[in-house]
Amino acid sequence: VLERASARETAARVAAGAVARQILAQVSIAISSHVVAIGPVTAAAFPVPFDRIAALPDDSPTRCVDEGAAGRMMAAIDAAREAGDTLGGAFEVVARGVPAGLGSYAQWDRRLDGRLAQALMSIPAIKAVGIGIGPDAARLPGSQVHDEIVLAAADAHGGPAAIPFARPTNNAGGLEGGVTNGQDLRLTAYMKPISTLLSPLRSVDIATREAGPAAVERSDVCAVPAASVVGEAMVALVLADALLDRF
Repeated sequence: VLERASARETAARVAAGAVARQILAQVSIAISSHVVAIGPVTAAAFPVPFDRIAALPDDSPTRCVDEGAAGRMMAAIDAAREAGDTLGGAFEVVARGVPAGLGSYAQWDRRLDGRLAQALMSIPAIKAVGIGIGPDAARLPGSQVHDEIVLAAADAHGGPAAIPFARPTNNAGGLEGGVTNGQDLRLTAYMKPISTLLSPLRSVDIATREAGPAAVERSDVCAVPAASVVGEAMVALVLADALLDRF
């Protein structure tokens, strides 16, 4: 049970996600991710343009585009390691080039927002998922949440735009009514700290019913950057499935 619940099983998801990415690439859909928070440290620049996220080097230890916050994240991880503790955080997955119309507004189990949330929530230690501005939508008035529709600017030659309408904001995260709307798809996943602490918490021996410290195992301190890669794979799998459903 312990190993099946371990994040080791996500290696297979990432492998399958690589195949899904090849399907999505045929229609110019690209997916990337970045870390927006680790422990008490939150990146300042948010939302981040897709191009900046995609430019993150593969060997970035924090996968955070905000260099100042990245340094503070590293310091927080080092401090947690010294204390025998662990840290959680949040990462955002962004998909560029997603066509409008994927998903369903009619069947509850085919709504793309629900399918994507389930896929991300199934990653070990993910405890919440936000779409677009996520939880902030609950505390803001409608005038600051809903994305207005405006006339699109003329093209580079002064002629009418290929698509006559545009939206200056993307608070909805590219999903409305369970269906993609053509804007960037933005999903944020929130990860709890790793549960195997080097400074054990209190527990109880189920055989003797005696109180004592929990078992100590090897432990990483923070897995949020690695989880963001798994998140990309899960979004790729769901989008590839939705794409094949529609076309």
